[in-house]
Amino acid sequence: MDPLHEQMRSWRRDFHRHPELAFEEVETSGRVAELLESFGGIEVHRGLAGTGVVGVLRSGSSDRSIALRADMDALPIKEENEFAHRSRNPGKMHACGHDGHTAMLLGAAKHLSEHRSFDGTVYFFFQPAEEKDGGARVMIEEGLFEQFPAEEVYGVHNYPGMDVGNFGLCAGPLMAAIDVFEFAVTSAGGHAAFPHGTVDPIPIGAEIVLALQTIVARNVDPLHSAVITVARVHGGHADNVIPSRVVHGGCVRAFLPEVQKLVERRMHQIGRGICTAHGAGFEFQYRPYYPATVNHAEQTEKAANAAREVGREVTTSLAPVMGSEDFAYMLQERPGAFMFLGNGESAGLHTPRYDFNDDVLPVGMRYWTTLVETQLSA
Repeated sequence: MDPLHEQMRSWRRDFHRHPELAFEEVETSGRVAELLESFGGIEVHRGLAGTGVVGVLRSGSSDRSIALRADMDALPIKEENEFAHRSRNPGKMHACGHDGHTAMLLGAAKHLSEHRSFDGTVYFFFQPAEEKDGGARVMIEEGLFEQFPAEEVYGVHNYPGMDVGNFGLCAGPLMAAIDVFEFAVTSAGGHAAFPHGTVDPIPIGAEIVLALQTIVARNVDPLHSAVITVARVHGGHADNVIPSRVVHGGCVRAFLPEVQKLVERRMHQIGRGICTAHGAGFEFQYRPYYPATVNHAEQTEKAANAAREVGREVTTSLAPVMGSEDFAYMLQERPGAFMFLGNGESAGLHTPRYDFNDDVLPVGMRYWTTLVETQLSA
């Protein structure tokens, strides 16, 4: 194992031991900033979106620039792994590989600071809160691209099930938009022994949950994509009381804005109609969360070419996935591309036995450095 690979593995495992949730990445971002400062020649800026860190590295005289982004936050999941670098923070773990993403970008920053084999400016974006509330959006709102005016922006995410070191992406929509919703069925409630004198919101809510699936089956164009997931239900506190209020929540995923609007409209119509038929009240909230991640065609080809230089298999017609990414906000501000990088046969993302594959670290680091050296060729 070469020294930089060993260093990246050490950084990655340290991040894994000390996971922090969205906008709480104080220790993580502090360590990132310290490492960037130790590499030499990198300007370090702290504080965007609270815990965000930006490194700036200049070489030569060109005014060209490129931004590379990694996410830093963990998830509220109790880790079930038993290895030495398992989480030491109960109920929190790096179950999506952001520890690896951060380590790869740190490795690239170190390599580029030592070799300066490019002509222009590289911005290293270490972003908080990808998993919740859009840290990318907050950084942008606080002036990310005004302070660090990159011409293009690129991101990478590990991909379990794809061979280690292989890459995949596509031009256009790569990942879906996500909207979140909540609806409540309300009534007077009553005694469980006398249901005929009440309006029971539990079976009404169940009817709505089933009916919502007809939106995708019978309202959305079959050539388009949408997913409606009711992920939580809360109602009732006693075994002999029919509750007066049952709350349901979940998310909607789609690629097209018109599909998102259709789903929102039909959800409201179906829920209100079923509740009216049963004599219950209906409350509905629907909120756009992350937009679709849409790769720009020219930058997709540039990313693919850099990946090919690393010597791995590159798929440029990867089927889009219904997962979501707040890197989408950055792609709305600047041309760029988002890439998947194989993590091998690991446990799935967002599961308690997931772990980032350390064999991926040098591949990701070389992809970043190659992208910079080709885009900002000296």
